Amino acid sequence: MSESKKFLYVNRKAPYGTVYALESLEVVLIGAAFEQDVQLLFVDDGVFQIVKGQDTKGIEMKNFSPTYSALGDYEVTKMYVSKESLEERGLTVDDLMPLTYEDEDDDWAEKDSIILVNKDEIAALMEEQDVVLSF
Repeated sequence: MSESKKFLYVNRKAPYGTVYALESLEVVLIGAAFEQDVQLLFVDDGVFQIVKGQDTKGIEMKNFSPTYSALGDYEVTKMYVSKESLEERGLTVDDLMPLTYEDEDDDWAEKDSIILVNKDEIAALMEEQDVVLSF
């Protein structure tokens, strides 16, 4: 049996105003459903996609942010977030949604899916991927 390819989905855009964030989320869900090794990276304005407390009533768009909380059920357990992008936008990890998964190898312990990374770690992360898709 061949080893599965690693897919990194890079989210660079704000969650609303374009289709990029929603399209990325849909592709991630499809890939995960087909048991791809799926990981996400949030950089630039993409960090706003996982900020907690999103309210879209004023822009008359569906708030799809709760879907990120379901990714752990699809075995999407690695969501990398750029430290620099958070800092540049005045955000901290406490401003992000609590994204977790249950680790079946550790007696179903709940673990954090968010992994803070700096620009050097992002470069290394991208280098080890088989496929990198940017949204």
